[in-house]
Amino acid sequence: MPDHASSSAPAVQAQLDRLWALSPGADVLGLERITALLARLGDPHIRLPPVLHVAGTNGKGSTCAFLRSAIEAAGLSVHVYTSPHLVRFNERVRIAGRLIDDEALAVLLSEVLDAAGEGADGIGASFFEVTTAAAFLAFARAPADACIIEVGLGGRLDATNVIPAPAVTGIAQLGIDHQAFLGNTAEDIAGEKAGIAKLGVPLVTMAYAPSVTERIEHAAARAHAPVIALGRDWRYSVGDQLRYEDAAGVLTLPLPRMAGPHQPGNLALATAMLRHQRALDIPTQAYRAAARDTAWPARMQRLAPGPLVDLLPPGSQLWLDGGHNPAAAGAIATTLETLAHPGTGRAEVHLVLGMLANKDVTGLLAPFASLATTVYAVPVPDHEHHAPATLAAAARSLGIAAHTAEDVPAALADITRIADPAEPPIVLVLGSLYLAGDVLNANDERPT
Repeated sequence: MPDHASSSAPAVQAQLDRLWALSPGADVLGLERITALLARLGDPHIRLPPVLHVAGTNGKGSTCAFLRSAIEAAGLSVHVYTSPHLVRFNERVRIAGRLIDDEALAVLLSEVLDAAGEGADGIGASFFEVTTAAAFLAFARAPADACIIEVGLGGRLDATNVIPAPAVTGIAQLGIDHQAFLGNTAEDIAGEKAGIAKLGVPLVTMAYAPSVTERIEHAAARAHAPVIALGRDWRYSVGDQLRYEDAAGVLTLPLPRMAGPHQPGNLALATAMLRHQRALDIPTQAYRAAARDTAWPARMQRLAPGPLVDLLPPGSQLWLDGGHNPAAAGAIATTLETLAHPGTGRAEVHLVLGMLANKDVTGLLAPFASLATTVYAVPVPDHEHHAPATLAAAARSLGIAAHTAEDVPAALADITRIADPAEPPIVLVLGSLYLAGDVLNANDERPT
């Protein structure tokens, strides 16, 4: 679906308006346009620092965050390209540790759009292709020790896949999502993700179903890329600490600061990627710092006191996650269960849900069927979304009491009205990264 973006900076907004006017109205996959666009810009993608390229359905953003923390804790500088943004478009492009500023972003977008052309001379580049080219141009012009690139959609035909020789590639957890572009089976989706494999470059993988693993191995073999597989080439286990092991030895790391049973796996994947590349020297203490210090907005993030949190009864917990597919929902529900039932007592759990129109509502809600007290369905502003009434009906079909609300503040106000003041509730806003961005902005917690 279209990747909407706006900016409070007039110079940036002028270029985003121009981009919307020139770009196709829907997602477009393929490497022909991005290759042609980069050629007009002098092929900046072949002048990047050592690249760590990350694909996956869930966890790739968190994995990139762990990678960044470890590299910076080693005293090195790193560029980072991720998507989508939550509040400001600038979040997508981090140059040597700092988000790109508005002035530089406006100039870059203008330069890339000029190169893309229009009319008979136009390449017809998509929104993501233009922004990817702008990021590569920024990274090629600024010194850094490394570059972390998150795949936008899929892998094989994603615009980021023009990078010819990354230092290492990795695939995070896999699930069913974006079927219109990647296929309807886990195996087809895995094959698309594994399309980031490159000749002689280690491809670090998690544990998947045997048929999925086979598809990844087949794609890697075609590319002549060695696969570094969890359970065969590296291992991890979780207790009071995370124990990581590979042929180079054992690391004992703190458990991640980020909440959720899936985060140790993301930390372990980032560790395995760094341990199986040769471009960067990462000492043991840097991995420990990554576990201890890494935060990633809208991934089981507990919101701090602010305008939205203050709408709830004192002592309530307001959590935020942008998860929007069944695999993510399972991990989120497990975390929420632990929060609601810490051993004694039981806190009521309320979900505030907004989802884009192309997402699986029942698949997302099913893991919460025995946990959620209520679901409050809301729209996702400025995006094609499931009608709140549709979301509420799906929740009721699973046995969850459900209501609709005009927006998140209205939902929180209604939860406060029905909550027992003596037992502060736990509230989770989920279903869309776009909705998550609106929530962070409304609570004055903009990513930096």
